[in-house]
Amino acid sequence: MAETFLNPIIELLLRFLAKEIKASKGLCKKVESLKLELEIIQPFLRDAEAKSERGDVSDAVKAWMKQVRQAAEGIEDVIDDYRYQCGFSGLLGQIKSCKSRFSIASKIDDLKDFLHRIKETGQAFGLTGSLDSSSRITGDEQEDEFVDAYLMWEKLKGMLVEGTSSRQIISLVGQGGIGKTTLARMVYKDEEVRKHFDCQAWITVSQLYNTKEIIKKMRRDVFLTVAGSAGEENSTMEELIQHLNEYLETKRYVVILDDIWQMEFWEKIKYALPNNNNGSRIIVTTRNDGIAESCRESSCDHIENLQSWSKEQRWELFCKKAFRSEPENCCPEVLKEMSYEIVRKCHGLPLAIAAIAGLLSCKNKAEYEWKRVVDNLSYEFKENPRLAKVSNILSLSYHDLPHQLKPCFLYFGVFQEDCLIDGRGIQQLWIAEGFVEAKKDKTSMQVAEEYLHELINRNMVSFEFDDRIFLGKSCYVHDMMRDFILSRQNLLNFSQIIDENELVVGESKCRRLSILGNMEKALQVVKHMGVRSLFVLNLSEEVSKSSLVTVFENFKLLKILHLVDVPLHVLPKEVGNLICLKHLNLKGTKIQKLPKSIGKLRDLQYLNISNTLVHNLPKSIGKLRNLKNLFLFNSRVRELPVKINKFPNLQQLGSYFIIEKIGYSINSWTGLKIQGEVGCLHNLETILMIEEDSGGASLIKDLDKLRKLRKLGISKLTREDGRKLGSSLKKMQYLENLYLLAINEDEVLDLAPICPPPTLSFLSLHCRLENIPCWISNLWNLQSLHLFFSRLTDEPLKHLKNLPNLVVLTLFGAYDGEELHCEEGGFRKLKKLSLRDLNGFNVVKMDVGTLPQLESLDLGPCPQLKELPYGIECLSNLKTLLVRDMPREFVLDLQPGRGSDYCKIKHLPSVLFSYQRGSTSKYDQYKLGDPNLLDKLEK
Repeated sequence: MAETFLNPIIELLLRFLAKEIKASKGLCKKVESLKLELEIIQPFLRDAEAKSERGDVSDAVKAWMKQVRQAAEGIEDVIDDYRYQCGFSGLLGQIKSCKSRFSIASKIDDLKDFLHRIKETGQAFGLTGSLDSSSRITGDEQEDEFVDAYLMWEKLKGMLVEGTSSRQIISLVGQGGIGKTTLARMVYKDEEVRKHFDCQAWITVSQLYNTKEIIKKMRRDVFLTVAGSAGEENSTMEELIQHLNEYLETKRYVVILDDIWQMEFWEKIKYALPNNNNGSRIIVTTRNDGIAESCRESSCDHIENLQSWSKEQRWELFCKKAFRSEPENCCPEVLKEMSYEIVRKCHGLPLAIAAIAGLLSCKNKAEYEWKRVVDNLSYEFKENPRLAKVSNILSLSYHDLPHQLKPCFLYFGVFQEDCLIDGRGIQQLWIAEGFVEAKKDKTSMQVAEEYLHELINRNMVSFEFDDRIFLGKSCYVHDMMRDFILSRQNLLNFSQIIDENELVVGESKCRRLSILGNMEKALQVVKHMGVRSLFVLNLSEEVSKSSLVTVFENFKLLKILHLVDVPLHVLPKEVGNLICLKHLNLKGTKIQKLPKSIGKLRDLQYLNISNTLVHNLPKSIGKLRNLKNLFLFNSRVRELPVKINKFPNLQQLGSYFIIEKIGYSINSWTGLKIQGEVGCLHNLETILMIEEDSGGASLIKDLDKLRKLRKLGISKLTREDGRKLGSSLKKMQYLENLYLLAINEDEVLDLAPICPPPTLSFLSLHCRLENIPCWISNLWNLQSLHLFFSRLTDEPLKHLKNLPNLVVLTLFGAYDGEELHCEEGGFRKLKKLSLRDLNGFNVVKMDVGTLPQLESLDLGPCPQLKELPYGIECLSNLKTLLVRDMPREFVLDLQPGRGSDYCKIKHLPSVLFSYQRGSTSKYDQYKLGDPNLLDKLEK
């Protein structure tokens, strides 16, 4: 975690040097020497941390690591306090600046001496400036044999003993504890499997591996020899690989490569495993999606993503292990509520469920004794030997993270439990903290997005994809992973959470603070903590103006202020004194205006007033020359001050407003009016939604100059505008998301001349179309397509079925024909299909072999549709059916015990029926067979 607090401080010193070099050469020399001391200490700290992760450090070294962190924070305090004092204007500012420069020089001398002593102490402890392979964590801890992976066992066994004669690589992917190793071991030991193959080998790879030793182990398993066999020790690795390859060329073999952590491993090992057309099989287990993809070499190869168990499976496993001595493994009624809570906290991980259930099976079946375990579950995971394996498996993933991802991962702990976190929002927070830096060819936001994807690919962070307009990934970590994060946060003093029910402060100073519940109570115990990032979460009582003023006085060097959904009506003018503030998120508050003092926040890079009552932006906002992100979604702001058009650093500009009272239509969307030209915003990557007529005739022409755009949304387009857009879009080689809205639902847009770049992954068209533009079928990277109010007469699915990466498809009032046909082999990756407001069609046909990955079907209102789509029962992956405002007969035919179509959907985990409440935007929802639904239908 050296990079967690040292890298941002080094970057701070560099920026300080660049700004102050003209003011005082003597001061700059002192700062430069301070930076050099930090750079020397950094590798020593990495060495200490690596040893700490192996449990190989003394308490004295831990104290030394704490001193380094305190020194780094001290440097940040000195620099930012100096900047704060110099932030005043006029004569007073000049006097304060001179005094501050003298004061900071003295403080830097003290800090340099302190750092020098820290460095010498580190050397005395035997710390070095380099790391060897021994600093890596080995993967000795494996998932245990007790996990009942019977659901996948038959499928995997069938893939081994049946199917193609080509060599097939089967990758089992999932988070630690999900049951990958157990599943592989079950089929590997199966007698029928062993008889089917001529030879077999089980190789545990783990984080620390020696390729030559692995080849030797594979040879011994295959040849059934012992270590040190003739010729083995004196052979080179190339000779060993060649010999093994030649032997396996004529064999039908099965090899298990368990627990792969590095992509390079397969590149080294694959030459020993020939593709011999004898029906050989290779099973790979890994936590990393990217590694599984790198092992795929042909269309025969298969990736199986192991998912968390269903509620029923979790409960069955828990009862089997916890109540093994009870008749039929039945849970006593008095323990059911606590048992459900324990299973929920395990987040579907069989390993964790079985481990905790095994621990509880040794306890008395008494409520008080079980409650003690539940209340101290985090402690039990850390300290109880029975649960140590679960904790170690989770920590392996953390220790394997690249250094730059560790603070990003720990950041999920600043939010409350069971919280869905906006993916782009947490990326912005990483940037404000200094965890992410732009690269030569990538912006900081692009780098942050790569970091998040890496955490998701490693199965450390889960996500829910929201395909609604303008929304992306919502992220979360499951409870046990969060408990692990909190334990690391406490160890590193990374952040603290203050709950109104537990007003306990850990260390006297902490950079990041989350306040849950009552803000006034929390402020009484956190006055002098040196907080730089403040998160106020889950507040029910209104926050007073005086409370916020107190916050601004206590934490004058705040960099991040996160007040999302806080019941706040007034933002005090004193916010302008937070001159170090970079990130201000007021989304969902009740404020009606921003104070003029907002213009003093010269370092502000991120401002979010979405879902507020703000109508106008103050003119002073034009002074925020460092602003990179401005979000106004569903605020009342309709027009931007003209000075914003000159912001040199602006990258993200997002705004729209939906008028819910008039129902969902093109007219319910209101975009943002921009005064003057937008062509000066050369760094702009996102602009949503801008009204075409707001900038005059030059708006579309101005788009030619915005070559870095990745997201573009324009409303109030006419037929002629559609033609003009073609030349601008052709020049946007990075464009990923495109939203086009016509001026009204009768306006037919001519989009034939448009030629979007192949990078386009999201397309949303709110307009009438004469036909599907031919270029859509050539968008090979398109993942999400939404057609609204298109009123096509030609059946659209035949034009879209071969899009290779399409995951989400919405047709909303998009088709006036009578029949839709999903043909065999079409829509290979589609997971969600929405057929909404299709008033004319009465038949949906789904051929066998179409929509093989479809998980969700959203249907209705479609008044002419009398029965379910033909072939829906063949959609093997379908999990959710949502039926909206469909006719009475259609819904009754689906009900258990009375409907002819019930047999087609009874196997689905979720069947829901939704009815709009009059002309409002609210809906009533019912489950399959709900008596309230039946009563409604009988009325």
